[in-house]
Amino acid sequence: MALMPKRVKHRKSQRGRIRGEATRGNRVVFGDFALQATQGGWLSAATIEAGRIAASQYLRSEGRLYVRVFPHKSVTSIPLETRMGKGKGEPEFWAAVIKPGTVLYEIGGVSEEAARLCFARLAHKMPVRVRFLRRRGA
Repeated sequence: MALMPKRVKHRKSQRGRIRGEATRGNRVVFGDFALQATQGGWLSAATIEAGRIAASQYLRSEGRLYVRVFPHKSVTSIPLETRMGKGKGEPEFWAAVIKPGTVLYEIGGVSEEAARLCFARLAHKMPVRVRFLRRRGA
């Protein structure tokens, strides 16, 4: 099952716009290596889950994977070929708002080569440009 909040104050959210760089969640905290977004955008719950599955299949129970993003934003859409009016559409999926610099995934307990290969698989699934990050001072 894809990630989604248990409860929300408002079912439908406005689109908003992504401005500036990430000031929080932008450094490696839990693991040794990370996948960091260099572009802003939305990451759907299905994409986050697809990345988690791909990484866990590659790691095969060695090392630990940390998912650092959560989809809090509901994205709505109106059915195709619907006339104008009749209000805002129903929530279609949940998305995480990604600012440039946000750390998406972290890996700990594996070699750097293994982490690079794993994150290369994940990078293909991501809708934003990403880069490999190493923990500082280690």
